[in-house]
Amino acid sequence: MSMAAVETQLPGDRISKRNFDKLARFIYDYSGIKMPPTKLTMLEGRLRRRLRATRHASFDDYCDFLFNEDGLEQETVYLIDVVTTNKTDFFREAKHFEYMQMVALPTLADSGLRTIRTWSSACSTGAEPYTMAMVLAEFVENRSDVSYNVLATDLSTDVLQTARKGIYAEDLIAPVPRDLQKKYVMVAKQQGRREVRISPKLRSRVGFARMNLMDEKYPIGDMMHLIFCRNVLIYFDKQTQAGVLTRLCNCLAKGGYMFIGHSESITGFDLPLKQVSNTVFQRI
Repeated sequence: MSMAAVETQLPGDRISKRNFDKLARFIYDYSGIKMPPTKLTMLEGRLRRRLRATRHASFDDYCDFLFNEDGLEQETVYLIDVVTTNKTDFFREAKHFEYMQMVALPTLADSGLRTIRTWSSACSTGAEPYTMAMVLAEFVENRSDVSYNVLATDLSTDVLQTARKGIYAEDLIAPVPRDLQKKYVMVAKQQGRREVRISPKLRSRVGFARMNLMDEKYPIGDMMHLIFCRNVLIYFDKQTQAGVLTRLCNCLAKGGYMFIGHSESITGFDLPLKQVSNTVFQRI
């Protein structure tokens, strides 16, 4: 076997247990995301592009750069980007948006509220906050005395970049009702380009920002009336879940609503919330 062939096999094909433990601890401390040993192969696969980008020949070299050469200062954002999971769809868990339309928004508006502040706290590539914006836009169309805004945050800079553009593969908007597609989704004029874009008017109502739910405080400004934190808690242990939920409640106005994922639960936590529907809670 030639020396060249040997060298192509050498560069850090595996992460050592020592380095995996270091990476897992850092990822957990920074983002709250659990990285058990079963995720080793996944982490290796996702980090290979960071090895190429930073021109490190092996995982050992990359981890030495991170932990011994102060590389975390410049690499943390990219490292977290590659380990976060960003599954999202328009009108995902549609019952939530039905409740929002039929119960939550009328209740808030009838209470005298004039600006409904909403927050997608783990917005991924933008399908959730744009869905929220569609529902809100439809509601205020018949309530001229009410306005709204949508804040969308995520830990990953990559997904936020996609979300801000509002450009998606055509098949991703299939769950959006036809009448809403006509009003809020633009089809590419170029023939054969199977892409769509959220309309400028709707995009202008959604503000995107990077935020870490592990931070001690969430700099969101005024209190929120609707908070979506769906399919995020499942990546956290109980202690982290409790901290995140408590901080979210501190941002939720009295009478406001919190939505969590259908596979998630707040059972066992001491929170100022009452359940009003399946995985929908109201601040008391």
